[in-house]
Amino acid sequence: MNQNTIAYLVTTLATALGLLVIDTVVPGVDIANFPAALIAAVVVGGINSTIRPVLSILSLPINFLSLGLFSLVVNGVCLWLAALLVPGFAIHGIVAFILGPIILSFASTFLNNYFDEKKIVQSVLNTEATAEKKIAQSPLSTSPNDIIVERKIEQSPAGTSNSEII
Repeated sequence: MNQNTIAYLVTTLATALGLLVIDTVVPGVDIANFPAALIAAVVVGGINSTIRPVLSILSLPINFLSLGLFSLVVNGVCLWLAALLVPGFAIHGIVAFILGPIILSFASTFLNNYFDEKKIVQSVLNTEATAEKKIAQSPLSTSPNDIIVERKIEQSPAGTSNSEII
């Protein structure tokens, strides 16, 4: 795995944990279980990278007039759309609609900063590289095509054996 893939997985994990935080803190946000939170994290990431920029551009005049406060509504709509698409994830009420994305942002930012500080991505890459080196240096590191196993089929009467290569 490369660094970008691991960083994406760590960010998705942080978002899933952030969703579990808002499930416990914000009334009206319901997440059934951790797998639902992981799926919701992927969907939230997809919506934030595709639909949210379009909504932000379309709502730019209203956002300008509201001094940026309308962006809370855009964030709420994005989270609500994710809740519509993911079974086991639901948002009920205006408090969850507005407060959910704010707390999710704080929780995800905190967790991503924590993972960055602990160098989780680099640690995973180092562990993977070390494991690959150990496998490559192992005396048993041959490909399955290099292994020839002989099995004795029968003893011939003359004392020679027939063998089969597997």
